[in-house]
Amino acid sequence: MSPASGFDTLGDGLKNLLAVIMSSSHIPATTDSLAQASEANTPSEAISILYRMLENPSSSSEALRIKEQAIFNLCDLLSRENRAEDLKNLLIQLRPFFSLIPKAKTAKIVNKGIIDAVAKIPGTSDLRITLCKEIVQWTHSEKRTFLRQKIEAKLAALLMENKEYSEALTLLSGLIKEVRRLDDKLLLMEIDLLESKLHFSLRNLPKAKAALTAARTAANAIYVHPDQQGEIDLQSGILHAEEKDYKTAYSYFYEAFEAFNALARDPKNTSSKKDPNAKAKYSLKYMLLCKIMVSQADDVAGIISSRGLEYLGPELDAMKAVADAHSKRSLKLFEIALRNFKAQLDEDPIVHRHLSSLYDTLMEQNLCRLIKPFSRVEIANIAKLIELPADHVEKKLSQMILDKKFAGTLDQGAGCLVIFEDPKQDEIYPATLETISNMGKVVDSLFTRSSKIMA
Repeated sequence: MSPASGFDTLGDGLKNLLAVIMSSSHIPATTDSLAQASEANTPSEAISILYRMLENPSSSSEALRIKEQAIFNLCDLLSRENRAEDLKNLLIQLRPFFSLIPKAKTAKIVNKGIIDAVAKIPGTSDLRITLCKEIVQWTHSEKRTFLRQKIEAKLAALLMENKEYSEALTLLSGLIKEVRRLDDKLLLMEIDLLESKLHFSLRNLPKAKAALTAARTAANAIYVHPDQQGEIDLQSGILHAEEKDYKTAYSYFYEAFEAFNALARDPKNTSSKKDPNAKAKYSLKYMLLCKIMVSQADDVAGIISSRGLEYLGPELDAMKAVADAHSKRSLKLFEIALRNFKAQLDEDPIVHRHLSSLYDTLMEQNLCRLIKPFSRVEIANIAKLIELPADHVEKKLSQMILDKKFAGTLDQGAGCLVIFEDPKQDEIYPATLETISNMGKVVDSLFTRSSKIMA
């Protein structure tokens, strides 16, 4: 096979790397070279210069410092050019360089540089999981414990996002024990918070609450960045909302919103793993959800005008539409909102769960109000009044009868609902039972006293 045909069989990322090395020699690792890369006419030219800087064999402290900066610049450029495979290959190429610098700097380059750069490229979830697994294997062989623990925590988060819950839980269970022995409070807090989210995804609320309590305990012993504190408050709000404690949930969502909003407005903030604007927007969205769930939908417009003007968009528009439907007690407007904002309402699992409950409650209230004047009414007429399909209404009425929300029966042959009068409670029997119970207590007391006297 000719060299040309062999070259053609290589992957695009490796071909680009080899082309750079074959076409030109290395250049000095200096600030002038960094400036040359930043002033390049095209991203490809800048990437080529940075690759050639990394090929420089110099290992002086100044050269290593310049190379470290070059790596971060290269990661940023490759990320912007959506060259995920090149980033993966860069990690392999840099392994000799990692042996020359401190382990803490290696962890920073791997974690904050390469992995975060790949994360910015859309559609790379599977690649990031593969990359993290390869790094874990490398850290095992190099005995880099701290870096391995950080990458395993990130891997567990990726597995959870990919809905591979059992594998993520297995990975976390071993990692938590190891980190607790080392007493690394910051990493322990991150892992406990991740475990809480994982258990919540598996609908195991007791374990989710226990893990969140452990995360709060670890956070109380150290300084916690506002971004991480906001994550803890956001998770606390989600768990309280799940228990129908919407007032407490609102307080936590408000604290999370304040933290993320402050970060979003801070031009010096570069430490957030995700866009603080997005997290602030979701915290505000869940605040509005809590207001709707406690029947204070009229407050939604005021909160948006006072807090959410810079976060206006489909997320807040969706909550405003739901609040409007709830205020008017209109199922038709509710369904229109669900249809128009499917991505914001139906595809958000937290909002979807609570709105499903709200929809059922609203429908029951409307049906009870409509059937109250009747003793016998056609189901088709109820469906017309409530503006919903007849089969949908019939199914709901059947469920309400079984749940004893009202007394009645469905005459499916005639297509009618027969409503019974509420049976009047006879107050004689409860009063009689209470009298007999009191007499029994008196007799027991007299028997106890006589026993003492006879003794």
